[in-house]
Amino acid sequence: MAIKGLAGLSEEQVRGELARGARFVVFEYTFSILVMTFRRGSAVHYLRPGEGAFAKSLPYTLITLLFAWWGIPWGPIYGIGSLITNFSGGKDVTAHVAGAWGPR
Repeated sequence: MAIKGLAGLSEEQVRGELARGARFVVFEYTFSILVMTFRRGSAVHYLRPGEGAFAKSLPYTLITLLFAWWGIPWGPIYGIGSLITNFSGGKDVTAHVAGAWGPR
């Protein structure tokens, strides 16, 4: 699994930062093509303790703002859901990702 933002960090460093509040998040984006609407998740992003999610969510938010609205009715419905998820900091998947490493 490719996780963005982990470059140069050892597993021990990541575990230490997770204990201090780091997290793994996924952002959502929605796009519509004629009558079909697609809602997708980004790759997993690593956010260090105290790091905001706004800059990392921006590309996915822009895709949604530009391309979600054309598929009626699901484009606006999924688009609003994706925007809410991204503006609230993304979907937290820390427990799932950290659990995949196993206990220490």
